[in-house]
Amino acid sequence: MSKVWFITGTSRGIGRAFAESALERGDKVAATVRDIATLDDLVVKYGDAILPLLLDVTDKAAVDSAVTAAHAKFGHLDVVVNNAGYGLFGTIEETTQEQARAQMETNFFGALWVTQAVLPILRAQGSGHIIQISSVGGVAAFPTIGVYNASKWALEALSESLSHELTIAGTGIKTTIVEPGGFTTDWAGSSAKHAERIPAYDTVREAISAQMGDASYADPSDAGAALLQIVDAENPPLRVFFGTDGLEIAKNLYADRLKTWDDWAHVSQRAQGVQQ
Repeated sequence: MSKVWFITGTSRGIGRAFAESALERGDKVAATVRDIATLDDLVVKYGDAILPLLLDVTDKAAVDSAVTAAHAKFGHLDVVVNNAGYGLFGTIEETTQEQARAQMETNFFGALWVTQAVLPILRAQGSGHIIQISSVGGVAAFPTIGVYNASKWALEALSESLSHELTIAGTGIKTTIVEPGGFTTDWAGSSAKHAERIPAYDTVREAISAQMGDASYADPSDAGAALLQIVDAENPPLRVFFGTDGLEIAKNLYADRLKTWDDWAHVSQRAQGVQQ
């Protein structure tokens, strides 16, 4: 049987790849965008299989309406993909209050509002799969994107807690956190936001630029094919990297964290009154 998808942020990049992969194999997609015209070609190609929806995910009432419209159109929802988001570039000191709040509103609260909106429908069905698009930056934190990292770390914690709640309650709903690495999308291009630079941090940017000079990026279309394997799996993972760089980053990161915790275990014990 074909699946019904609700995907946010489908105008381009990885979200577009998810929508195209689902439609190409005969699934139905409710696709949300900020500019409805970006989906015109998919409407021509796939007709009633796609429902274009104009949506700003930071507007909770609009999110509720979009989910209701998708459910009314297709009768049920099988896969919900929280993909809408953008990158905010700037050191912690450079980032303004408005920029920080806007980043969290889209990347974190937008996903929360969609998740809350679909849960009653999925619980009533006794099935469904929520896909939260995080990032390698949801596992590791990098210089000059600290608030972006924070938005993805928050999403990861929310989603892990959600997974436990849905499993213990016996809802039949699955949760997967997808952590993409580098893809040839516009994430760092015109869709990104940039804080005003403070010269004191120019050396940080220069160091990052030198590190990223030889970086290679994957085609988003391959991510679409990979996501189909996740949603078709009988027992999908809670977390999965998309790309080859994430796993190595995580291995090194957690090895370092475990060593640090172990090296300072005597202080941890002292905090509870345990004398060495």
